[in-house]
Amino acid sequence: MTTPTVENGLESEFEHSPVPQSHRKSLWTVSAVWFGFPMILTNAVPGGLVVAMLGFWRGLAAILLANLIMFVYVSLLSHRAGQTGKSFSLQATETFGTAGYAIASGFLSTVVVGWFAFNTGATGASLNKAFGWNETLVALLAGLAFIAVTYLGIRALSWLGAIAAPLFVIAAGTAVFLAAENHDFGAITSYPGIGGGAMTFGVAVTSIMATFADSGTMTADFTRWSKNGRQAVLATVTAFPIASLVAQLSGGLLVAAGAIAGADKAGGDFTPILTGPGNPVLNVLVVVFVVVNLGSVCTHCLYNGALGWSHLVRSKMRILTLVLGIIGVVVALLGAWNYFVNWLSILGVLVPPLGAVLIADQILLRRRTAGRAETRFRPTAFLAWAIGAAAALLVHLVAPSFSDAVVGLVIGLLAYLAIEVPRTRAASS
Repeated sequence: MTTPTVENGLESEFEHSPVPQSHRKSLWTVSAVWFGFPMILTNAVPGGLVVAMLGFWRGLAAILLANLIMFVYVSLLSHRAGQTGKSFSLQATETFGTAGYAIASGFLSTVVVGWFAFNTGATGASLNKAFGWNETLVALLAGLAFIAVTYLGIRALSWLGAIAAPLFVIAAGTAVFLAAENHDFGAITSYPGIGGGAMTFGVAVTSIMATFADSGTMTADFTRWSKNGRQAVLATVTAFPIASLVAQLSGGLLVAAGAIAGADKAGGDFTPILTGPGNPVLNVLVVVFVVVNLGSVCTHCLYNGALGWSHLVRSKMRILTLVLGIIGVVVALLGAWNYFVNWLSILGVLVPPLGAVLIADQILLRRRTAGRAETRFRPTAFLAWAIGAAAALLVHLVAPSFSDAVVGLVIGLLAYLAIEVPRTRAASS
């Protein structure tokens, strides 16, 4: 069946088939989708938190290591998407089975909708804290705007990203300029931190990775629009490490300079530096910055969720954008988003092993699995995911000095190779 390329005047989102070459986007368009996503305030927060807890140099090392791992991880998944044009759901179908993919795709697609609800609520809370505005009304209006942008599709996400990234640079640069009037940035390298050993290096690496482990694993939803695998990787580079580092180091530098009060809790949230009476220009900047910045992460998460669920229920991305968007906004308005951020973070620990299984199956073993017959469930994929997830949770609970995200990723990948390599050898002999 041929996929319609235009739906109600808008380009098809190709929910159920690979994006054809005739509809692939330029490197700039796909890059704008990605670099506008991690260069956000909610990514500056963990950067500042890690520096606050570990000190400047150890915090910087954790940030750099986490971004290096994310670059390799997301680039491999992106390269495959650029080659095939397949979304995350279609990728998962190859590895987990034509029915089994629903577990992997449904899990991740639900988690990212949770992040949509969280950040929609955070938009209202941020502007309420800064200006005393009605939190519920702001969250409602912002949520409806985020739904509208997502409804327009991948090109609208690239437009928003092209605005959000420069706006972040302006806002963060302004915060640094204002902070420099009262704080010594020349002494940041000697900043010892205030954590007192409460955060280990491994937990710091996980904290940085967890922010984008979910959508990073679902990168195919964005990079399937690239013209080829090489351009998909180049688009990924603009996000990891470039955009991600800009956000996290901005928060870290301001914390190390002593410009953010209560950094052990606020992390790298620099909006208080920009707000204050008697400066309406800065106040306008804060409003636009918060809405556009959090709007960027909300629209990307909602897009991931709607695309995934539309394939699961055999519907259209735009219909699921409305349905899931409304659900997310209701959750945000009820204030329930306050209670599940920790759960979302823990669930995020389970995601890297899933991505590791995809990498092992579709990249490292691609020659061995070429021409493999379709099957409803592939138990070996689920077993490897479970082994990696169990290892990650075990580290999370009893060995916090290690990074549970990294351990889960490595163990999941090795488990799949250990299970599948002997099987493929036996099948070919």
